[in-house]
Amino acid sequence: MSETKYIFVTGGVASSLGKGIIAASLGKLLQARGFNITIQKFDPYINIDPGTLNPYEHGECYVTEDGKETDLDLGHYERFTGIKTTQYNNYTTGRIYQSVIDKERRGDYLGKTIQVIPHITDEIKRAMLYMGKKHHYDFVITEIGGTVGDIEGQPFLEAIRQLKWELGKNALTIHLTYVPYLAAAKELKTKPTQHSVKELQHVGIQPDMLVLRAEHHLSASLRAKVAAFCNVDADAVVQSLDVPSIYEVPLRMQEQGLDTTVLRKFGMEIGETPSLGPWRSFLERRNKSKETVDIALVGKYDLQDAYKSILEALSQAGTYNDFKVKTHYVNSEKLTADNVGEMLGKMHGVVICPGFGQRGIEGKIVATKYCRENNKPTFGICLGMQMMVIEFARNVLGYADANSVEMDQKTAHNVIDIMESQKNITNMGGTMRLGGYECKLRAGSLARDIYGSEFVSERHRHRYEFNSEYISEFEKAGMQCVGINPESSLVEIVEIPTLSWFIGTQFHPEYTSTVLKPNPLFLSFVKAAITYKGKKA
Repeated sequence: MSETKYIFVTGGVASSLGKGIIAASLGKLLQARGFNITIQKFDPYINIDPGTLNPYEHGECYVTEDGKETDLDLGHYERFTGIKTTQYNNYTTGRIYQSVIDKERRGDYLGKTIQVIPHITDEIKRAMLYMGKKHHYDFVITEIGGTVGDIEGQPFLEAIRQLKWELGKNALTIHLTYVPYLAAAKELKTKPTQHSVKELQHVGIQPDMLVLRAEHHLSASLRAKVAAFCNVDADAVVQSLDVPSIYEVPLRMQEQGLDTTVLRKFGMEIGETPSLGPWRSFLERRNKSKETVDIALVGKYDLQDAYKSILEALSQAGTYNDFKVKTHYVNSEKLTADNVGEMLGKMHGVVICPGFGQRGIEGKIVATKYCRENNKPTFGICLGMQMMVIEFARNVLGYADANSVEMDQKTAHNVIDIMESQKNITNMGGTMRLGGYECKLRAGSLARDIYGSEFVSERHRHRYEFNSEYISEFEKAGMQCVGINPESSLVEIVEIPTLSWFIGTQFHPEYTSTVLKPNPLFLSFVKAAITYKGKKA
């Protein structure tokens, strides 16, 4: 068995350049060559995980199959490669320090003075190597969050410096930087890249490859200049230009030999370039789609990263239905009975978004009522499903004060209640019902028809649930509880069969939607929205 190869992806100049997309693209290319890969993310912030972070701070919180709240880049890793990430694919400074402090409290260090070097860096190294040692992957790609020069990122870079020395020929570093275009001078400037690489060299790391993000084409001479100044082989400088879709990045990287250079640097056989047939077919279909379908996202965050997985799942479903999905953010705080028709009337489908807390709740209920009464395709996810239940209780069952105990602990009609397992929890972080749980689908239901299976497993992130005491009332009035967890009997899916497409899920189906295997619920929802558009026309 060959030794695991470790690839470290760092970034400089500015954040949000797309380290996660580059890591995912490289993973895809190596995977296409038959290699067994995984990708992990190390985030230098001190939160234990992003579960307690406001989406405005850090975008969506992605949930792994084993119930870990992680960085949204893990969503990219899964969507691009189809791998299933776990708690071991994402670490933060907080988690590393917590582990070291726990060991110190147990006396594991035998009275030693605990320091950043070697104790913190050793813990980082252990986490970086763990996946390779346990599962014997051919390649472990490790992305470091933030940029070179960030004070909180220094222990991670020191750990990489040590590992490059220890692993020798089995480790390399890819550094992603930015080449800005100065409009006044009509010139591309490489100086920020040179400074970024010098910063990396300053901590003892010589990058093996450079990926240059730019809005304008970088000439061969400019790339040669960067290579010379940064001590990098000329063919190891790759440009990453803006593309219409992130899913085109693997093809652009393959054209420039990102994967072949990696293999050459590891002294491995290069072989034939894989065709990426299914991936190319997906992109061809995407590019051929000309018609658009309009879908509203009703939520309290007007920020694309807050609903990243939902946006990507809708986009993928659009491609497989040969349509482009055009999403429209509708701020639920501004939605009222007076303006809901104006805001949602032209939409062909509506997603009632997930979230937590009181803000924007009434607007989501208004949107749900409008969609139900106008038979508009509607998809409620997690809190969105709970809003469907509350709206139905208020306006169909006649319980005007119906609510979730999350919003009103004194409501007489707690149609959404706190889960039994959550009642005595005081810590917010990592304590919800998280990860994959099974759901049994009722025969004859739309959800069962969509999935084509009696049992499915989807990922969760919630504390509150449909109060099962109300099931018979809801079902008599027309809202069916068609998906049930076989162990806990928790309601997982509700639907109204008399409407064309009105489904709420307590789970997050967006987390399991990938480029080559889109989630069936999103495929069906987008198809229903397209049908609705046709009828309206």
